[in-house]
Amino acid sequence: MNNDNKVYFDHEKLKVYQMALRFNEFTFKIISRLNLLDIRNQLERASNSIVLNIAEGNGKFSKKDRCRYFDVSIGSSFEAAACLDILFTRKSISPSELSEGKEILEQIVSMLVGLIKSNSDRVYEEDSTYDAI
Repeated sequence: MNNDNKVYFDHEKLKVYQMALRFNEFTFKIISRLNLLDIRNQLERASNSIVLNIAEGNGKFSKKDRCRYFDVSIGSSFEAAACLDILFTRKSISPSELSEGKEILEQIVSMLVGLIKSNSDRVYEEDSTYDAI
């Protein structure tokens, strides 16, 4: 985040934001070695979008606005997961990289779903949890 570990904004305190930064760092290591410009650019945009929409959403005052940005982060997480699938099928990332990326994304989506539930009036089934399988 920053060198002095000082928290400047509320979104920096969120575990999901920290996890999104971790995924962004993970993807940067992958895209820095890729020659596939189309998927490289798409993965970079999706990874950045996850982080940016969490930050922007957390700064909104209305619950509806906050949830809208968190929803976009979820969509970007799914997009990033699909990018990883494409890279794996093209043999550009290893099975362990695919697993690591998907595990981080699963945690991000689960936390975002929790934030949306706590900030929304949506109706949910009892004990429903996010399952990537």
